[in-house]
Amino acid sequence: FRMEIIYTAHAAAMLNERKIPREWIERAILDPDSNYKADDGNNHYIKSIPEFGNRFLRVVVHPNEKTFRVITFFFDRRIINYENT
Repeated sequence: FRMEIIYTAHAAAMLNERKIPREWIERAILDPDSNYKADDGNNHYIKSIPEFGNRFLRVVVHPNEKTFRVITFFFDRRIINYENT
């Protein structure tokens, strides 16, 4: 069983605007280098993307038992290596 990944309207708009492939977002969620639950209750998934100079993609997901609901995502310049997340 694989949970469905869905996108908020904001996240869907950002897919086009930021030209970040869905596959990278899915990779971050399904095989993260690091992940944690933030104080606001959202889950943060972080993944180094080799195709983009090994920069770290941060994907913010609303917790849900049946789906991954992507709120936003961006390349996080603050991360030098994923051990600091």
